[in-house]
Amino acid sequence: MSGFNAVLARNTENAPVFEQYAQTVAFSHYNNFSAQLPIDPKTGEIVAGGITEQAKQCFENIKAVVESIDHVMSDVVRISIFVTNVKDLDAVDAVYKSYFPCYVPTQTKVAVDALPMGAMVQVEALITCGEGTIPNAPQSGDLIKLANNTANAPVSALTSQTVAFSHYNNLTTQLPIDPVTGRFVIGGITEQARQCFKNVKAILTSIDETMDSIVKVNIYLTDLADVEAVNAVYSTVFPDSGIARAVGYVPAVSIIAAKALPMDALIQVETVVSHGDGTPPQLIEDRHGIIIEANNTEEAPINPLSTQTVAFSHYNHLSAQLPIDAKTGKLVAGGAKEQAEQCLKNIKAIVECIDHKLEDVVKVNIFLKNIDDLAAVEEAYKVYFPTGTPARKVVGVADILEGALVQIDAVVGNEEGTPPVK
Repeated sequence: MSGFNAVLARNTENAPVFEQYAQTVAFSHYNNFSAQLPIDPKTGEIVAGGITEQAKQCFENIKAVVESIDHVMSDVVRISIFVTNVKDLDAVDAVYKSYFPCYVPTQTKVAVDALPMGAMVQVEALITCGEGTIPNAPQSGDLIKLANNTANAPVSALTSQTVAFSHYNNLTTQLPIDPVTGRFVIGGITEQARQCFKNVKAILTSIDETMDSIVKVNIYLTDLADVEAVNAVYSTVFPDSGIARAVGYVPAVSIIAAKALPMDALIQVETVVSHGDGTPPQLIEDRHGIIIEANNTEEAPINPLSTQTVAFSHYNHLSAQLPIDAKTGKLVAGGAKEQAEQCLKNIKAIVECIDHKLEDVVKVNIFLKNIDDLAAVEEAYKVYFPTGTPARKVVGVADILEGALVQIDAVVGNEEGTPPVK
């Protein structure tokens, strides 16, 4: 019997099944779901109707997968909503409330350029897995979620600011809202970026964590030309402590183009945070002192503002990979297939530099400048993931850094944990 967690991929016929990816991949104390499109599993087609009907089908699919693994909707930690029209978010929220009438998870909402199959909405979920995934050795199953809010950051009835479970906190994506006024801060991208990170820091302070506890940052921008200004703010935020500065620690990062953001924001910031204290009933002696392990390899592109992979406890979080050849520092020649191959080659190099393999990948996120390139990307993808094991999300965006056609990031299982986890 193995003492390590194992990747556990599962599917149910009550939700759409695809050869390329699993509906849910569990590892340790989380279930990573593939983003659900508004597809009727009986017909394999997008449901008839408008945004309300499509949103309901997405949530019905999520619910079917949740129930198929003996969980309930209140086990959801984060919901991410992608729409092609930002004005549809109110209608999606109305549907969302019917699935979370009491407890509310953390949330990300963004309008994107396109979604697979011409869908109007796609919904992604992250679910707790209290029983863990050590084969033949289920864990206690009674770890609790800790949802928290502070008046020092924007409060919404639709979301919790942060939900902790086991060794991670997942924060609601922060907009540039001043919690005192409830309105956007005055100014442009610099001021908005500062407010987003200020809100993140306020939430972390409220749960006795620091900015250096962040392992992954996803930055959504309506204009990628703003990256330089955001980077200038970002470099004042990380590292955040003397210890982190001494080692030059920065989180893994993905920068994603948004068609539009709620309230016409220019930026929003999503974070995944380490939680060394764990959540009860983990014993004090079992949960303190787990460390963050940050790694880079010269076999993949290196960026001084991000770490290629950051491990904490039983997960590795990778920065988004562009189709850049690490040896030349330039985009590879060719189209979407060749660029996807380079992104995946970079991911493979990073995974292998930490003594892991692609079979340990539990989630893959693909961003395409042209959603019609998905078929070409699939040709490259199936070479690296022939079994269809990772959960997956595909989103069409208007722009990608460096003029790339594709960008890919990943979450990887870390069976050995990080010290002092045994």
